[in-house]
Amino acid sequence: MSYRQLTHEQRYQIYGLMKAGFTYTSIASELGVHKSTVGREVRRNRGGRGYRPKQAQELTTARQQLRATPRI
Repeated sequence: MSYRQLTHEQRYQIYGLMKAGFTYTSIASELGVHKSTVGREVRRNRGGRGYRPKQAQELTTARQQLRATPRI
């Protein structure tokens, strides 16, 4: 199995399905990812107002840029 990150669209799907009352397991099945991927995504990117897909994408991009910065 190859590693791939969640897309912007998948983050919006997670948000919508959570609002509709779906479980992490059913959301994961819908997206074709493992249920721990959904749980980790929500836990890692949850803010004061809960999970927000736009905020999640911004946090992910910031973490990627931080990692890309070379160490001296």
